[in-house]
Amino acid sequence: MERGMDQEDEDVREIASLLADECTQTILIETATEPMSAEELSDVSDVSPQTVYRRLEALAEHDLITEDLQPDSEGHHYKVYTATLDRVVVDLTSDGFELTLSRRDRMADRFTRFIDEVRDR
Repeated sequence: MERGMDQEDEDVREIASLLADECTQTILIETATEPMSAEELSDVSDVSPQTVYRRLEALAEHDLITEDLQPDSEGHHYKVYTATLDRVVVDLTSDGFELTLSRRDRMADRFTRFIDEVRDR
């Protein structure tokens, strides 16, 4: 199903607005190198956990972050987040702005693809 131009324009505006936000930038930068919990992200970005959760939800809607469960030393599990955004390119065309996002593959996704390719040979 092809999305209409209005939806594409709205997506560009939403993502551009999201990426312009200082809290969002901190989340993406901090989680680009190692997974972090919402509490850790709240501490490093100096905003409330509720604000971090709202940004994480918006980032997840656009597949710019992944969520995983991580065990702690006491046997409990908590969520950690990892940025999947690798690159953003904004082009100005005769139809308006065009946003191209490049995402990083998670190791698990690369491994799954590798197994599938080996199996298909």
